[in-house]
Amino acid sequence: MAALQKLAKKPAVLWGGAALLAVVAGVAWAYYWRVFYYLDARVSPLLVTGGCVLACLAAVAMAGVLHYGLRSFAAKAAACIAVCGLLFAFADPPMQTPDESEHFLRTYAISMGRFDFDGERAYPDDVAALYNAFPGAWVNAHTSAGAAEDPDTGELTAYNTAGYALKQYGEDGRVQSIADSFDAYFNDPDATPVTEPVSFMVLPFVPGAIGMFAARLLGFGALGCLYGGRIANLAVYAAICYLALRRAQKFRPAFVCVMLLPLSLYMGASLSYDSALLACYYLMLAQLTRRTWTTKDAALYAAACVWVNVAKPYINLLWAFLPLILLREAFCARGRRWHWTAGMLAASLAVTRFVEWYGTAFRYNYGEIGRMGGSDVNQLEQLLFILKNPLRYLAVLLGTLYENDFFIGQLGLFGWKDLPIALISLMGPVLLLIGAVLSAGRGQSITRRRAIPLAAFAAVYAVGAMTAMYITYTPVSMVRIVGLQARYFLPVFLLAAMLLAAPLRRVLSADLSPQKAERWALRIFAPCAAFGAVLLFQHYFVGPIATIPV
Repeated sequence: MAALQKLAKKPAVLWGGAALLAVVAGVAWAYYWRVFYYLDARVSPLLVTGGCVLACLAAVAMAGVLHYGLRSFAAKAAACIAVCGLLFAFADPPMQTPDESEHFLRTYAISMGRFDFDGERAYPDDVAALYNAFPGAWVNAHTSAGAAEDPDTGELTAYNTAGYALKQYGEDGRVQSIADSFDAYFNDPDATPVTEPVSFMVLPFVPGAIGMFAARLLGFGALGCLYGGRIANLAVYAAICYLALRRAQKFRPAFVCVMLLPLSLYMGASLSYDSALLACYYLMLAQLTRRTWTTKDAALYAAACVWVNVAKPYINLLWAFLPLILLREAFCARGRRWHWTAGMLAASLAVTRFVEWYGTAFRYNYGEIGRMGGSDVNQLEQLLFILKNPLRYLAVLLGTLYENDFFIGQLGLFGWKDLPIALISLMGPVLLLIGAVLSAGRGQSITRRRAIPLAAFAAVYAVGAMTAMYITYTPVSMVRIVGLQARYFLPVFLLAAMLLAAPLRRVLSADLSPQKAERWALRIFAPCAAFGAVLLFQHYFVGPIATIPV
């Protein structure tokens, strides 16, 4: 018995056992897909089983790289973010993240050296073919209902496409899947010409444009360029997250939890400028965990603050005030705290005004651009309505939060608010709680001098984001706020996990060392992130085709 225990502790035996378990898990995984989704009728069983086994073995290999090849927690976490983000980049079909069709066209234009905006300027035929083959969010279309032959019994069975990656053109049209879009892109040369979108920003799309330019140099077409842009954005997201974890002195499990949330990776591995935006939020909050601020810390925070205002102006001006919560003796940078705040406000407003001027001065052939949200939206009238009816607007806020599960219950809602994956929505709050618990160990406390202003900031920022959407996107006096998504509240959820760590420490009497907590964080959050990508892939490419008879 002792000899067996000694043998079991040898690295070769441990990793060999892990590889064996990976093979078993891969076979079981493939068998589940083959039985539950009738894959044998569409794909070779050998191909499915081999792919699942290789994926599980790759996970074991990744664990070995993290264990032996990377030493620092930040580097290990960044590697997990990059690998899991790659899974999301390819599990998500083209044009499925919010506004990705518009972001794709603008990013591709910048990759071609077009730094102005021309509403009549067309794209190459390959780009038009991809754009037309993937017409936006799949389930944001006509929901079909009817009856079709059941694969098991052969009898007619009722079906409904709501919530699935399927759509139907016309009342009696054929129900189509993602596979039909890929088929149209590769085999339908007659694509409707596409011109430049109503989007007038350049800087937030530069990382993706570099990825597209590199993909085109390697000979890839429009589809390859789309994935090249996603990978470039993911690289920026992972790099900034790495920097944030290097700078954070407390709550690093909570940070890596939010960074590895499926929704964070879904946006980080997309063509959206939210990839760098979210990472900069995390970087700024990481800076606020530092005991003292040097000039380098202040400059890093200021750079992130200006960047988030380039991507989403005005509401992000609130971040310029957060350095004021630092104690005077903790602020060791040159100048005073209010000097830096004033400088960030001035720089952010100047950049915002420049971007707005640039988007107007270099815009050609667009004609009259309609108001966002249609003619029922009027920003001035909506603002006056709020000021005249503050109690009613408070009811609108509370009602919107209630209807949307306070958005913490929508962390498994992907796409243009179309694709709910219930298991990920259930996992999200649990993972955030685990992140807070792991951040409640020794030396992870936060002073009231910082905790109270951070809590107030979280509340003001959340209400501000909701109010901005009510004013700019919602019809006047509507009883709910239109256009809100859980991704807007990711920095708020991170703040909540940080603030929850202190009372949890008192309740749990936690004595967990930061090093042990960080090891457990990677063991928990990275597999959950990879699992989220598998569920996304399953929804789009495996399950719906057979779940609903077509």
